[in-house]
Amino acid sequence: MDKQNVQMNDPHPGTQLPGGYLPEYPPAAFPGPPGYTGYPGTQAGYPVPPAGYSGAGPVGFPVPYQPVTSQPGAPAGVPWMPAPSPPLNCPPGLEYLTQIDQLLIHQQIELLEVLTGFETCNKYEIKNSLGQRIYFAAEDTDCCTRNCCGPSRPFTMRILDNTGREVITLERPLRCTSCCFPCCLQEIEIQAPPGVPVGYVTQTWHPCLPKFTLQNERREDVLRLTGPCIVCSCCADVDFEIKSLDDRYVVGKISKQWTGLVRELFTDVDNFGIQFPLDLDVKMKAVMLGACFLIDFMFFEMTRNEQRAGVW
Repeated sequence: MDKQNVQMNDPHPGTQLPGGYLPEYPPAAFPGPPGYTGYPGTQAGYPVPPAGYSGAGPVGFPVPYQPVTSQPGAPAGVPWMPAPSPPLNCPPGLEYLTQIDQLLIHQQIELLEVLTGFETCNKYEIKNSLGQRIYFAAEDTDCCTRNCCGPSRPFTMRILDNTGREVITLERPLRCTSCCFPCCLQEIEIQAPPGVPVGYVTQTWHPCLPKFTLQNERREDVLRLTGPCIVCSCCADVDFEIKSLDDRYVVGKISKQWTGLVRELFTDVDNFGIQFPLDLDVKMKAVMLGACFLIDFMFFEMTRNEQRAGVW
C-alpha cells in the first residue's frame, strides 16, 4: 500500500527521461502571439490520400486499436503512448500530437557505425514527456548515398505509429550546403499521410545565423526558426527558437541536448527536444518534427573523425 501511495504522489509517474533532462516545458508555456486562437475547430476538407496508400487494414473495414510494445529494430520494453480518439479533420496518425506540447527525439546507437565508422541508416525513437513512445522513425537511403554524400545526403525518413503504419514521411532533396550559394538552400517536405504534403521547412539565406521558414501545405509562411551564430554542442544544449513571422514572439524551440563527452566524442547519436503550444495545429507540429531532423543532419550528423575534431 505504501508503495502504491508513493507512485500516486509522484509528480511524473512513469517518467523515463534521459539522465540530466528534466520536464522543463510546462503546458502552454508558450501561448503564442496575441490573436493566436490555437488549433482551428473547423478546417477545409483534408485531401484524400493518394491511390495506393494502404492503412492498417483492408479497405472498408474499421481497424481497432491494437497496442504493441515494440517495433522491428526498436528496443523492447518501452511503453507506447495510448492512441487517442482522432479529432475532426486530423490527418490519420497525427492524433497523438493533439495531446502533447513536447516531443523527445532519441537517436539509437548503431554498433556497426561506432566500431567501423561505416555510416548506417539512422533510427530514432520519438517520445512524449512521460517517456512513452509515440513514433519510430527510420531513414531510408542506400549505402552509396550515405557514405558518399555524408550529412548532406538526400533522404526519406519514414515515421511509424504503434501499429507499424507509416503516418509521416519526410523527403529531403539534395541541395547545396554552402552559404555562398543562396539560390539552392536546404529544404524538407513533410507528408502526412505519405504522399500528401502538409508543410515544408526551407532554409533562409543569412551570412551568420541558421535561419529557416516553416510553411503550410500551400507554401505560405507560418513561423520562423532561428539558431545561434555558433552551432556548438560542447558541454551545453543548443537552442533553435521558433518565432512568429515578425520575430517578436517566441512560440517554441528545438533543443539539441548535450549527451555527455563520451557519447558526443565517439558517436554521432543525438537527442533533441521540441517544445510547442499545446493547441497548435497538428500539421505545424509535424512540420516542427521535420525541422528537427533537417537540423540534425545539417549541423550535428558528423562522422566520428569530424566529431573528435569538433570536440577538441
